[in-house]
Amino acid sequence: MVFTPDHRLKLLCATVECLKHYYYEYTECDSTGSRWRVAIPQKTGACTGLPDPVRGTECTFSCEAGEFLEMSAQECTQCAAGSYSLGSGIRFDQWDSMPAGFSSLATSLENGPRGDDRLTCNSSSWVPQGNYLESNRDECTVSLIYAVHLKKQGSVSFDYQYPDNNLLFEFFIQNDQCQEMDQSTDTKWLKLTNHGEWATHTVNLKSGTNILYWRTGGVLMGTKVVKPVLLKNVQIEGVAYTSECFPCKPGMFSRVPGSSMCEPCPRDTYSGHGASSCTPSEGSAACKDRPPCSKKDYFQFHTACDHEGKTQVIYRWIEPKICLEGVTGAETLPPSGEREPCPPCNPGFYNNDTATCSPCPPGTYSDGMKPCKQCPASTEPTLGYEYKWWNILPSNMKTSCFNVGNSKCDSMNGWEVAGDHIQSGTGSSDNDYLILNIHVPGFKLPTSMSSHSGTEFGRITFEFETVCTADCELYFMMDVNRKSTTVVESWERSKTRQTYTHIMTKNASVSYTWAFQRTNQPSDIRRYVNDVARIYSISVSNAVDGVSSGCRACALSTQPSSSTCVPCPPGHYIETRTSQCTECPPNTYLVSHTTPGPDACKPCGPGSKSDKDHTRCYSDCHFTHTEGNTTLTFDFSLLGSVGSLMNGPSFTSKGTKYFHHFNISLCGEQLAVCRDNVTDLSIADSQREKGEGANAVKTFICQSTIIPASGRGFHTALSSQSINLADTFSPAYLSIRSLEATSSCESGRSAVVTLRCNPEKSTKGELSVPSQCPAGTCDGCTFHFLWESSGACPTCTERDYHRIEGACKGGHQDLLYVWTEPKLCMGGVTLPEKKTLPCEGMEFWIRLGAGLGAFTAVMLVSLTCYFWKKNKRLEYKYSRLVMSANKECEMPGADSCAVMEGENEGDMEDEVVYTKPSLLGKLKAIASKVRDAVLFDSCSWKIPLCSFKLFQNKCVCF
Repeated sequence: MVFTPDHRLKLLCATVECLKHYYYEYTECDSTGSRWRVAIPQKTGACTGLPDPVRGTECTFSCEAGEFLEMSAQECTQCAAGSYSLGSGIRFDQWDSMPAGFSSLATSLENGPRGDDRLTCNSSSWVPQGNYLESNRDECTVSLIYAVHLKKQGSVSFDYQYPDNNLLFEFFIQNDQCQEMDQSTDTKWLKLTNHGEWATHTVNLKSGTNILYWRTGGVLMGTKVVKPVLLKNVQIEGVAYTSECFPCKPGMFSRVPGSSMCEPCPRDTYSGHGASSCTPSEGSAACKDRPPCSKKDYFQFHTACDHEGKTQVIYRWIEPKICLEGVTGAETLPPSGEREPCPPCNPGFYNNDTATCSPCPPGTYSDGMKPCKQCPASTEPTLGYEYKWWNILPSNMKTSCFNVGNSKCDSMNGWEVAGDHIQSGTGSSDNDYLILNIHVPGFKLPTSMSSHSGTEFGRITFEFETVCTADCELYFMMDVNRKSTTVVESWERSKTRQTYTHIMTKNASVSYTWAFQRTNQPSDIRRYVNDVARIYSISVSNAVDGVSSGCRACALSTQPSSSTCVPCPPGHYIETRTSQCTECPPNTYLVSHTTPGPDACKPCGPGSKSDKDHTRCYSDCHFTHTEGNTTLTFDFSLLGSVGSLMNGPSFTSKGTKYFHHFNISLCGEQLAVCRDNVTDLSIADSQREKGEGANAVKTFICQSTIIPASGRGFHTALSSQSINLADTFSPAYLSIRSLEATSSCESGRSAVVTLRCNPEKSTKGELSVPSQCPAGTCDGCTFHFLWESSGACPTCTERDYHRIEGACKGGHQDLLYVWTEPKLCMGGVTLPEKKTLPCEGMEFWIRLGAGLGAFTAVMLVSLTCYFWKKNKRLEYKYSRLVMSANKECEMPGADSCAVMEGENEGDMEDEVVYTKPSLLGKLKAIASKVRDAVLFDSCSWKIPLCSFKLFQNKCVCF
């Protein structure tokens, strides 16, 4: 090939261009401990003229802090002023753009409900925000990835904010073969942080290639805005060298070469990127113009009470002050207010003519306006806090201000006292978190209740309101035993004055926190300074270090000389008249926080019973229903202790699949447990099984949101957002409710479980939800469940079976008992066994009938013959009478007219027989009547010279 001058010129230019876009890298160390330095082009493709490989430095070579390895000369060189180096580590603390080596990868969601793939996450990413990286806020799974090769064992540490458990956040490490390295759950799943606070996470790294993953993904079941995860100050130790120094970020500087870190600029100075010194702010074109001061630039607070019991409102500029006073339209700082009387002391405190309120001594009490008094006999002081006057911040409360961008946020800008309430301050920007915290080291039940094993150790109650024009939000959070902070409840936008109560179910150290944020959108200015949250009162009962605002009746020992309070056994209340412990009646439960007396024992209601300690009521698995004259009894123990239901699947607006998992304990003492496996992964498995995690819910009915592992990039199915649906049992209507109010359900949640007898189902049965409400509820407050089971059928009685009589065979008959179909009962009575009885068959009755028929026929023939013979005799006699009537009128002889031959007078005597006529006699009597009628008629044929009458069956002439 012949090269023209133009070809040679183009090749030379390509070589020069290639030399501008390559960098040096070392090969892996071989078995002899040596390596090569090679040039690698910045972009793949044809590139000529690259430097030849050369022998590299020893594998054990490293540079000190403040130095970097200059690859051309392969020597350690000091960093220039305005930059720094960690030597064997690298640090990323500037996020104006994504640093080299970092990449953000979004995982496309699984198919939507119609099987399409149109719902993608191409727009979801980690976004640089100057001082930090901000994660996505949607339900897409987005990974921030960085690969680093370590020459020795090292570590990675980073600062993060993770305030919202609606967003999942995990950190894990893979090797160069994409195999996940062994990692404990407490280093993989990040713990929640307080709103606005930064936490540091450190994980050890092995030598070799480490691919770091920060992965987030939303669990969005509603329209609520999710707080993103923030990440900054990523530092990796264990690299042999760094090939470049890192410039100081704006506001920082390093004045001398070889610096291992940068320093912040002094007050009223500034610096740019990679500065070696700071420049005074006055008159500099690099500074922004200072705006005129306004009401948004100052705040007020009350001074402490002086020796005269007076206080005063003081106004102060918000620091740092960036506004100008002496310009047109600027507001001036208002003068201090007039001195006014201090509000009364809070209950449990007293003012002994001093400037401060002091707590009452142990064993005494006060309402805050009177001196402390000793509790009367047979009573004990109640412990706790009750704050309703706000002249100064109580000693066990703290206020602070956190800015998401780590800008300065003066603690004075947190919450400020205002007499009858405490309110949120101004903050340095609208998206600051204004924090109010109260710490309770533990709880102490009253002496009489100290032996109780109840579920309530104390309660916190506060009255609040919010007034907002933007998307403000007030959070109420708690941290148990300093493990992790969880959001108990939150309220968005303006809320009218209302009261909220949270019950503490175990004795532990707890910190309660209120956080107020005016807007969730990034902001460097204050536009919504008039948006405010106010808290009017806070009360905590049974606090171990609390003061006493009153006295409570207690039980005394049975010894006459004793006046010391003694604990009552579980399930016992204090009889105020006798100061003795009395057990609650059967099937009642003891409400510990109510006034002592019989009214402290509340009835459980029909169909339920209390446990042995009278701490709560539960269904005894038996239910009776009477309608008319029919009574049905049910035994629900066949259903089992806890039923489970996973409905769905459901899909979010972006197509993420999720399920709602319900656990229901309808009867028995065992409760249902729901737990989060995201924020509770750091606790032991045994604790999670017992429901002891910070985010475990133990109640009658609970709900968890389950996100399957497929399609999300996470390595396990995730259970989150566990909530309590029902902790109070109402057996009359098979309904269970939770009296704890939420922002959307002011009267609490309730659940109705409908039991349906279905013999085709197993005794465990199946749970389902209404088809029109696949989530189990249509309004978020009332849940409906249908439990079909053969175990829900009534108990069997004698009414549920009938008897079948078998045929008589061989003189024996079988009696069988069968259930009435369809069988709609379970348990109860059993079917009687088959019975065999002696019997008489059809042959016997046929023979008996034939015999009676033959006898009747013989009788009829005999009677017929008898009457025929009698009739012949009568005809004979009649013929003779007719013949004698043809003679002259002469009196017949007595022997022929009155007495027949062969008859005597003795035969004509009347005989009276007092016997019951037989069948034959009755037939004879009927025949005699017929014959008499015939004879009487024959007498009328006689000649008229004689009068004939019938006498003794004969015609007699008179």
